[in-house]
Amino acid sequence: MFNAPFALSLALLLSFPLLFLFAPHILPPKHARISLPDELDDIALFRRATLASLDGGGKTQRASPTLISAARRLLATALLDDPSNSYFALVSQYCIPLHSFTYMYGTLFPKSSSTLFPSFIEISSDQPVLWDRYIARGENVMLPEVPFDRFRAGSQFFVLARQHALVVVRDRRLWRKFRLPCLNQDSCYPEEHYFPTLLSMEDPDGCTHYTLTRVNWTGSVGGHPHMYRPEELSPSLIYELRLSNSSYSFMFARKFSPDCLQPLLDIAGKVIFQD
Repeated sequence: MFNAPFALSLALLLSFPLLFLFAPHILPPKHARISLPDELDDIALFRRATLASLDGGGKTQRASPTLISAARRLLATALLDDPSNSYFALVSQYCIPLHSFTYMYGTLFPKSSSTLFPSFIEISSDQPVLWDRYIARGENVMLPEVPFDRFRAGSQFFVLARQHALVVVRDRRLWRKFRLPCLNQDSCYPEEHYFPTLLSMEDPDGCTHYTLTRVNWTGSVGGHPHMYRPEELSPSLIYELRLSNSSYSFMFARKFSPDCLQPLLDIAGKVIFQD
C-alpha cells in the first residue's frame, strides 16, 4: 500500500494528463458513434443493474474479478459524469505521465483525423500461458461464449475511446464468465483477459492492439514488473521510457516506488512536461 501524502502528491503530478483524458471537452470533441439519448439510456440501465448492487466500495484483489468490477464501475461513473468525456485512461498509483497535457491531447486528437478515435489496449493471442489461463476456471467453463481461439491477453492499463467504454459497461455475456472463481489461482488473472477478449470480439479494428503504458519486465518477481527507485531516475530514463516501436510514444510508465515522488517532481517541469 502507499501512504496518503504520496497518493495526494502523485495525484497533483498526474492532474493535467488525467484531467485531459477524462475531460477532453476542454477542446472541441469529435462526434460519438452512438446518439446521446440511446447512450444515456444504456448507461442508466447499467447504473441501476450493476452499480446499485455493488453499493459500498470493497477491496480489490489481484487474481480475482474484483479488479474488472472496479474498472467497469469507474468507466460507468466517468461516462455518466459528462457526455463530452471522450477518452478514459486506467492507470495505477504507481504510474507516472511521460508527456505534457498538450502533447497527449495532440496525439489522441490529431487535427487531420476525421474518423472515430481508436482505443489503446494491448490485445495478444500468442502468449505461452494462454491455455493455462483459459482453463483456470475449468476446461469447458468459458464455452460457448469464449472459445479458446477468441481468448486474448493484454495489459490491464489502457486508454479507451468512448465507444469502447460503452461496450465494456454494457457487457453482460462475457462478464458472467469472467466473474466466475478460478480453480487454479496460479493461472488466474482475469483483469488481463476480460478487456482484450471483449474488445477483440466486438471491434478488433477499432483498437490499436498495444498499450500506451510502458512497463519493464526485466527481473520481474511473482508476476510483478520492475519497480523503479529514486537512484534510477534521470532525464535519460524518461526519454528512454517514451520510446515505442508503434506509431505512438508511450504516455505513461510503471512501476515507480513512493519515494520516487520528489525526484519526479524535481524533473517534471523541465523534462516530463517538456516535449
